[in-house]
Amino acid sequence: MLSEEVPVDIREDLMTRTGLLWIAITAVTAGNCSPTSSEQRLASGVGVGSGGAAANVKSDGGFVHDVAMMNMAEIELSRLAIKKSMNADIKSFAQRLIDDHDAAGGKLKSVLADGWPAQLDDKHRELADELGRKQGDEFDREYTEAMIKGHEDLVARLESRLDVQSLTDWKTAAAGRAQTGALPDPKLEMRDVQPRPNASDDELTKKINQWAAEMYPIAQKHLDTARTLENATKKRSTN
Repeated sequence: MLSEEVPVDIREDLMTRTGLLWIAITAVTAGNCSPTSSEQRLASGVGVGSGGAAANVKSDGGFVHDVAMMNMAEIELSRLAIKKSMNADIKSFAQRLIDDHDAAGGKLKSVLADGWPAQLDDKHRELADELGRKQGDEFDREYTEAMIKGHEDLVARLESRLDVQSLTDWKTAAAGRAQTGALPDPKLEMRDVQPRPNASDDELTKKINQWAAEMYPIAQKHLDTARTLENATKKRSTN
């Protein structure tokens, strides 16, 4: 209770400020207690951890959208390769991509209540349509080029969710892998890489980062294979 000795206008102003403060506190408290769907959390960017391989890290929502679109595109283009390519190595590679990306996409979707895109965006749809018009060696060459570009982009996104030192160690151990000129063994088990530290201790972010750590060696193996196949395709074209 304010003293009656305080002037009326000052007392009224203090009471008004106090009331507004309690309204603000109540609103913040209510906001922190209310549950949110994974789609709302993804859109808001809640849970992005600290540390990691990239300085510019997208929100969970941005990351999921990007890798989902890439995942869907790899599957779509690889289905075309199985139908159109006459090369056994490319057909085998395309089938492995479909299997791996279908499994990886299903695993990531399983940790989300929602937020997974329903279809390819215009950019990837145009790429698929353009590739579908190619034939023979031209198809093989452009397919492998698309797989290299797509997996380079995917690897870059995944690295933003990985631990810096773990990623450095992984790259050092794998440095000579792509220099042999041979197709990587699809059954070869590659060493683990660790997920990005999650300062917020957010469960969804931890699951997304763990998924990225599991997907990274697979994506790198795809990239190595695509580069080897591209070189072989170019040699066939010049012979």
